[in-house]
Amino acid sequence: MFAVPKASDGRVARLGLLFPAMANPELLPVHYLPIATTAIALAFLPILLNRGRVRGWPPHLVWWTIGVACYGAGTLLESIITLRGNSAELNRWWYLAGAILGAWPLATGSVYLVLARRTATILTTISAVPVLVAAIAVTLSPIDVAEVPAHRPSGAAIDWTWIRAITPLINTYAALFLVGGAAWSCVRFWGIPGQRGRTTGTALIALGGLLPGIGGGMAKAGIVEALYVAELAGLVLIWAGYQLCIRSADPGEGDLDASFATIATGTAPEGSSS
Repeated sequence: MFAVPKASDGRVARLGLLFPAMANPELLPVHYLPIATTAIALAFLPILLNRGRVRGWPPHLVWWTIGVACYGAGTLLESIITLRGNSAELNRWWYLAGAILGAWPLATGSVYLVLARRTATILTTISAVPVLVAAIAVTLSPIDVAEVPAHRPSGAAIDWTWIRAITPLINTYAALFLVGGAAWSCVRFWGIPGQRGRTTGTALIALGGLLPGIGGGMAKAGIVEALYVAELAGLVLIWAGYQLCIRSADPGEGDLDASFATIATGTAPEGSSS
């Protein structure tokens, strides 16, 4: 006897045509995590945009917003690659958004948060040079289609291999200032009444910015699943850290961003020990 096809079989077949990954037994639930990460980034961005608008766009908020936007762009591309399959151009733009522009804008936000604006601008200008060089090179580099996995992104597909030598320099700079900013925050804020939440928040932002870099290192070893987990956990930590920074503001100090700036230039807020 012939099996009678179920009505659901047709729907599954149509979904398989729209999203080939659904018919791929090699893909596990972890490979769909970028979809959740992208959704979180889309929810977080309006909050940052509104905060920036209300506060007159201080530089650290500008860069944090850019950082979360790049973060979300990278995970959006990962989601498309998982659901629809990879291609040379998808892989190229993923490398730009994720590997080149992943942690650097977040680190630049930390630079502006903890250093005098003049110093921060000098550092940002200098560090932007390799970022721009790498970004332009990625857009121009040929893509080795033989190195493009079917449903996963890969940096090995970038044909100009010297670009992959610049990326660690950018990420090392980002890690230095993410960790350094968190350490500086601990030293400067911990003894000031009402500022411990900001210390914890800055540390969470730093950890959240570092996790994708750690996951990216494991992805180079072929464990892309570690990158997907790290990106989701990292963005959750960044958002949690941001909320702690905002909620720990003392109403008596006035504007949150201004209080950060006064501490950064070496003058403690009114009523605190110097």
